[in-house]
Amino acid sequence: MGNGTRLGRVRGLGSAHEGAGEWWKHKVSSGSNLLLTLWLMVSIALLPAYDFATIAAWIAQPLVAVPLILLVLSVTHHFRHGLQVVIEDYQHDESRFVLLVLLEYFTITVRVLAIFSILKIAFTTTGVAA
Repeated sequence: MGNGTRLGRVRGLGSAHEGAGEWWKHKVSSGSNLLLTLWLMVSIALLPAYDFATIAAWIAQPLVAVPLILLVLSVTHHFRHGLQVVIEDYQHDESRFVLLVLLEYFTITVRVLAIFSILKIAFTTTGVAA
C-alpha cells in the first residue's frame, strides 16, 4: 500500500465513484413515490364507494393496475436502497452480509406478493362495479 507515509496508507481507500449515481437513483425513486402516492390518494378519494366490489373493479382497470405495480416497484426500491445504506454505514461485522441478503430476499418477497395480488384482482374481476 505504500512506504508508510500518510498518502501511501490511504491511497486506494477513497471513493468508489458510485455514490453520486446511487444518490441520484434514491432521489428519483422518492420523486416517483411522491407522484404515484398522490395519484393513489386522489384516485381513491374520487371513488363512489369503498366496498370490496368497487375497489376490485377499480383495480381491474389497466390504467389503475399499471400505476399500482409501478408504485410497488418504486416504494420497494426506495425502501431497499435506504435500508441498505443504513446497514452499510452502521453494521461493521460479519452479520452485515447476512443482513444485506435478508433485506434483498425480503424486498423481493414483498414485490412478488404485492404484484401477484394486484394482477390476481385485475385478471379475475370484470372491471365493472356491481
